[in-house]
Amino acid sequence: MIQRAEDVQARLIEIQSGAGASRRSNGSGKKAQPTEFGFRAPNQAVKNFVLDTNVLLHDPACLTRFTDNHICIPVDVLSELDRFKTEQSERGANARKVHRVLTEMFSCARKVTSGVPTEGGGSIRLVIYDPTICPKNSDMLSRFYRIFPDKERVDHRILACTLLLMTHNEAPVVLVTKDLNMQLKARSVGIECQDYLNDKVDPREVSSYDVRRIEVEACDLQRFASSGEIAINQERYPDVVVNQYVLLEAGEKQTMPARMTSDGRLVRLQIPEALKIQDGTALKPMNLGQRCLIDALLNPDISLVTCFGQAGTGKTLIAVAAGLHEMFNRRYNGLTVSRPVVAMGDQLGFLPGTLDEKMRPWLQPIHDALDLLMRPAAPLGPRRKQQKKEGAPTAGGPVKKPWEHLMEQGIIEVEALCYIRGRSIPNRFFVLDEAQQLTPQEAKTVVTRMSRGSKLVLVGDPAQIDNPYVDSRSNGLVYTRNRLKGLPFVAHVSLSRGERSELADAGAQLM
Repeated sequence: MIQRAEDVQARLIEIQSGAGASRRSNGSGKKAQPTEFGFRAPNQAVKNFVLDTNVLLHDPACLTRFTDNHICIPVDVLSELDRFKTEQSERGANARKVHRVLTEMFSCARKVTSGVPTEGGGSIRLVIYDPTICPKNSDMLSRFYRIFPDKERVDHRILACTLLLMTHNEAPVVLVTKDLNMQLKARSVGIECQDYLNDKVDPREVSSYDVRRIEVEACDLQRFASSGEIAINQERYPDVVVNQYVLLEAGEKQTMPARMTSDGRLVRLQIPEALKIQDGTALKPMNLGQRCLIDALLNPDISLVTCFGQAGTGKTLIAVAAGLHEMFNRRYNGLTVSRPVVAMGDQLGFLPGTLDEKMRPWLQPIHDALDLLMRPAAPLGPRRKQQKKEGAPTAGGPVKKPWEHLMEQGIIEVEALCYIRGRSIPNRFFVLDEAQQLTPQEAKTVVTRMSRGSKLVLVGDPAQIDNPYVDSRSNGLVYTRNRLKGLPFVAHVSLSRGERSELADAGAQLM
């Protein structure tokens, strides 16, 4: 596959060198035509979208997302993709996929710079920029290089290529990039630019974590309390989706939470008084959001749960506790917990030791949760000293914690997410913490690993993102929730009330 992509680049070199030779051999001084370099669009009826490298790496399927518009790919983008194609990561897989798609698209093209039609009615073409042979270097381009004189920088070459496209086309030219600094540079020289918007969710979906409230009559609320279900007029609440949690209220003090079913009924939450962990600590829900989350986690008909919540709301602890509760009740063969290492494709070779030792700094919050939930209750009086004596290090080493024994048996897994590609995960309770660090493609990889009998829980805070390739509206957590909401086996819960401490809650709200 990689070799075919290199063949495309070799053809581009031939075109580029051939154009330069024809210009040098032209004794009349006639310059090469813009179409030889891809600057002129097949028609001027629609826009020209110039794609940056990060857009292709973010979503290789973006080549089919621009309907009837023209897609322009500078050859410098191919050079950047070439740097990533050998990576054994999600980014490397995306680079190789883009190479395969472009190779297939241009397989029958006479000239890759002339453009080939796309399924949506538009076209896609490669654009060659070389300041030594390109025709009609515009005044805008001269001004650009006075501002940004580094001609070898790839970002500058892509911007210069966009400026030349603006010179040779009457139709609008738009640069599409996820690089914020690139956007600022583009706007400073008069280039229209925008972010890749296909996988961004509506801002309203991440602006509020409050539970939807539905007003009912006092008699209806009383009937719901006695029977456990109530039917509502869906025409009045068309935006309430399947498995959405709402708060029924009849006045200020009469409220009850409920969940929407696929047949349009609101049903009462089915949750135990506490999540009981064998030989460990029982965990009780402390607020409405946590009760809704536990209901979704324990519902056998729901196989995917997404949860938004700021720091300290208990989303990770409750997800792990529910997984242990279900595992000890033999509903699943085991519990798997993982977190992205900032970006899922990053390698773990910079830390010393085995894979478990490399992952431990990243997964320490999960170990803390397991330790809290499976820690036996401390005995009182003289038994405390006896317990300490029994638990003292022996000649064979320190006494292992209960969850460490389960990890040795494979019942509990705490593993690196970067090695999940290719796996099939049956009959497991899978908790993915910090899911907002994933790209949409990485989230898709995780979702498609789940086999029959497994449950996937994605938790995170869209406001806390370290991955430079995503933001609060385009990360894998909100993307998964947006694309799969309304399905009968999918539920979503938002947590808004912090329970870690008053200080942590104040910091999350005010800092």
